Amino acid sequence: MRYMCMLLCALRDLSFQTTALQVRTRMESESGISFTEFTYQLLQGYDFVHLAKEHGVRVQVGGSDQWGNITAGTDLIRKLLGSEDQEPPQCFGLTFPLLVDSEGRKFGKSTGGAIWLSADKLSPYKFYQYLFQVTDADVIKFLRMLTFIPLEEISAIEADMEKPGYVPNTAQKKLAEAVTRFVHGEEGLTQALKATEALRPGAATALDAATLEAIAGDAPSCSLSSSQLVGAPLTEVMVAAGMLKSKAEVRRMIKNGGVYLNNAKVTDGLAEVQQDDLIDGKLLLLAAGKKNKMLIRVAP
Repeated sequence: MRYMCMLLCALRDLSFQTTALQVRTRMESESGISFTEFTYQLLQGYDFVHLAKEHGVRVQVGGSDQWGNITAGTDLIRKLLGSEDQEPPQCFGLTFPLLVDSEGRKFGKSTGGAIWLSADKLSPYKFYQYLFQVTDADVIKFLRMLTFIPLEEISAIEADMEKPGYVPNTAQKKLAEAVTRFVHGEEGLTQALKATEALRPGAATALDAATLEAIAGDAPSCSLSSSQLVGAPLTEVMVAAGMLKSKAEVRRMIKNGGVYLNNAKVTDGLAEVQQDDLIDGKLLLLAAGKKNKMLIRVAP
């Protein structure tokens, strides 16, 4: 109840004192402004007042889109904590430019672009892949903002991108490696690189269970019993896994060189899955073309 009274008093005081242009504009527009949107800035401003008064907080830091919310707080601190007999505490706001792409979209949950730093929420492999897929229009800016690579080296990369012999995605690879190493360490980067290689059909890198388990959450997977796998024609396995609709379709893809078993190209349309094909006796990686992949687990 005490907190509710404080909240209502804060809203009363703030509603008469807010001067943010964007709020005033929205209130005067035809669509208006919702209660949630209106109170968001007011409550964040009052948070700063409370922190300054009760805990001696003097600086609030945020993205550049938080400037209005932060200055609402500094303005309220002057009005609510100052008096004729006492100067209000000096408080400050510090903002940083938002990280946006070439189309002005920011990275955040609301735009579906949340990039988690925790490996529990986003694997090092997926983190690496996200950065590797950054567009040419954004990669140089991200190299400058997100890495400690010398600016001279980044400028050289930018110049190389305009040359005829430039290898596509060289800059993206540099970005992905540098940021993944910084966030997840050498071990995380190694895991990401091994997983990336593991999902590349025809890769020479030997697969192991640890690498496949690392990508288990990032690649399509299914479970089949040992009897459905060992000794079964590969055509039947791929249909059972839902990769292709018919055995004839699988045979055609094998003939065209598009089917891979544990990254090894399959050339025999009558090939069967052997016990030795099961990695650690429990996993199998199949690919039909470059994008249609399936991690198969042996059901207990």
